[in-house]
Amino acid sequence: MGGAFTSSMVSLVIGGARSGKSRFAQSLAAHSEKVAYLATARFEDAEMAERIARHRLERPAHWVTVEEPLEIGSAVARHAVDYDVILLDCLTIWLSNFSWEHREIETASLHAAASREVARMTAAVGAAHLVVVTNEVGCGLVPESPVGRLFRDLQGWVNQDIARRADWVYHLVAGIAVPIKRPGDCL
Repeated sequence: MGGAFTSSMVSLVIGGARSGKSRFAQSLAAHSEKVAYLATARFEDAEMAERIARHRLERPAHWVTVEEPLEIGSAVARHAVDYDVILLDCLTIWLSNFSWEHREIETASLHAAASREVARMTAAVGAAHLVVVTNEVGCGLVPESPVGRLFRDLQGWVNQDIARRADWVYHLVAGIAVPIKRPGDCL
């Protein structure tokens, strides 16, 4: 899909629930033997544990799993030296963790802090190819609760932040990857 990937590259894979984001992101990393899978999910309930187990079964056994629910910039910096590809799955769960961790700060400060972490992550990629999976949450109904609306807005802003920094952006629809940004495109 798309053009040839080189080192020191950021690819963003965005789409709705069950759109095929993770499967496609894994295909972007399939060419490399040295892959670090940066998992942001926490084992908080049986349903999430089942999702985590399914994701583990779907990826190659030789990939190294790094569990980091909050410090994604530091995790990328630690592993970019040793791996050709770092696949972060997923930015939406990370933002949920991050928002909960910083729930006492006001919206503008929360957005600024999340944006700084995304910038740290993309700056730390070094010679690796960073593949980031995220959800498009803004195409559905307006959430009923203020916290739901806040999260939807934060996710939209963070998605814009990472898309500006990405070389490639793919939108997944029904399992089909549509490239919407290529190297050299402006945002």
